[in-house]
Amino acid sequence: MTLKPTAHAAGRARPLMPALGAIALALAAAFPVTASAQSNAELLGELKALKARMAELEKKLEAQEAKQAEAPAPGLTPEQQQDFNRIAVKTEALEDARDMMGLKNLKITGYVDPTFVFNQRDHRAGFQFLNSVGDGGYSYDNSYIGMALIDFTKETDSGARWKLTLAPQRSTQAVSEGSSSIVHEASVSVPLTDLQTRLIAGHIPDWSGYEYLPATQNKLITHNLLFDLTLPTAYTGAGLELTRDKWIIKSVLANMNGSKRSSGEKTPVLAYRVDYAKGEFQGFGFAGVHGKAANNSEGIVDGDGAVVSQRDSRVDLFEADAYFIRGDVTLQGQVSLGRQLKASITPDADGNLRDAYWTGLSALAAYKFEPWLEGVVRADYIWNKKNGGGLLTYSLADGVNGIGPGMVSDGAGGWVAGDANKGVNRGALTLGLSYNFNLNTVFKAEYRYDWANGAVFLDSKSGEYKKNNQLLSTAVVVSF
Repeated sequence: MTLKPTAHAAGRARPLMPALGAIALALAAAFPVTASAQSNAELLGELKALKARMAELEKKLEAQEAKQAEAPAPGLTPEQQQDFNRIAVKTEALEDARDMMGLKNLKITGYVDPTFVFNQRDHRAGFQFLNSVGDGGYSYDNSYIGMALIDFTKETDSGARWKLTLAPQRSTQAVSEGSSSIVHEASVSVPLTDLQTRLIAGHIPDWSGYEYLPATQNKLITHNLLFDLTLPTAYTGAGLELTRDKWIIKSVLANMNGSKRSSGEKTPVLAYRVDYAKGEFQGFGFAGVHGKAANNSEGIVDGDGAVVSQRDSRVDLFEADAYFIRGDVTLQGQVSLGRQLKASITPDADGNLRDAYWTGLSALAAYKFEPWLEGVVRADYIWNKKNGGGLLTYSLADGVNGIGPGMVSDGAGGWVAGDANKGVNRGALTLGLSYNFNLNTVFKAEYRYDWANGAVFLDSKSGEYKKNNQLLSTAVVVSF
């Protein structure tokens, strides 16, 4: 009697191993009488032969599956599959080597900006690049112009960030301490409870104002008056950075403009910065510093007439800034308030130094005539009349930056302060163009006019004091 498979059974393919087992059961059921008539030894031999045959079939199945696994992917020839396998092996080896050398999540950037500057009152015209901070000191026509900077940023798998920025001759540490240090920034950022709450520590450039220090982020060549004359340079200390929705809050307890305190100096400053991004292209922020910092006054003398060195004195700084970027238009602005105790340029009638006070404004507008060509105009003004003037770290009359009482001729070829108790107010108007030659190269040109309501700019050729000065500069900024 022949049994036909049902339509359901015939319509699907069964796996090979279950099918072999079913065949064995069917054989045993079809010949029950024969099986019972055989001896135990014969039955055992037949079972062994059946197992051997099943094992042979299993090996063939495994070989077929292995052959299919080694077959090239659809659309690839065997040679292409071999090339793909070699690429995969090399990629894994490169990743392993990168991780072993600590290069994972390491980013390196940098730039140079050789600059040509013409200074009317200094009777100077020429290139400046990598010049020492001690060469004429920090001034608005020198500041961070003509730098070479390289930045290393590393982020670990735990979310910690390590940052080292080097800038020969013009680093923030060289500017703030008058040294030859090349360290511009050396900081760490460690997540605490989560990535939005971080410990920050190290040597950190000042974060006040709307203008950034690097030439790659500054639309003009020079910086505004508030940046150069009223803001700190850097902080050395530790604090917290909090990111909450659209808010970023940073604060540190630190030394201002100093990597180490002098003997007898105990009080650091509290520096903070708060930013709010209303949208991708508009927002505002404010920053402040409160505590004690270096006092560079030299106006106090002892009973023998010798100059008494000044210890740190109280500093209170506050500024607010905002930005608006829409299409081709960029608008930025800043207002600053500041004071430093016993840091006035002119002492009182008894020779005691008084307090220095100042207020400043800066505004910038930029428009892109073409995606690669942008025009910029910036206006700055500082009120600094009280007690003969005096700004942050500027406690002496300065004929280069234009700080101090207005000077008048004494009629005998010399110059004296017209009113020693009144400092001049300072202003500056800057016009500039920037041309994006390619993704890594920007050409800049700038004209700047500085003025004061008194004669404070020293003419190096005639020895006379003038109420204004002019700068003309060009630069090429090449970055990677």
